[in-house]
Amino acid sequence: MASFAASRWRAVFEGTRTLMAPAKTVANSTAEAKKPTTTTRSNLGIQKLVPISPQLGKFLGGVTESSRTHAVKKIWEYIKLHNLQNPANKKEIFCDEKLKAIFEGKDAVGFQEIAKLLSVHFVKSG
Repeated sequence: MASFAASRWRAVFEGTRTLMAPAKTVANSTAEAKKPTTTTRSNLGIQKLVPISPQLGKFLGGVTESSRTHAVKKIWEYIKLHNLQNPANKKEIFCDEKLKAIFEGKDAVGFQEIAKLLSVHFVKSG
């Protein structure tokens, strides 16, 4: 009777191992095929390099094109570096001469206004 149980156990579990091995291989190759490459993801939406206005280009260091995410990141780095955030109201940013050049000459802007004020600096294509 013991040999019957052992042979049954062997038949069940060895068969399972055999069936599972090909499934893992297929799943891995399918998952790898679905992963997007970094080159295709970096050229989409707000990460796409587009031509920018001369004012924004001068602010960003003389470039002629930039992604929206890169521009916003550099503006926030500048704001933090020069401590331009209103200490009483963290949602307000005081503009110095460099920021006034890209924010329509305003003395202060809300942080939610930044995207709207920057949209005019990204040249529409087509």
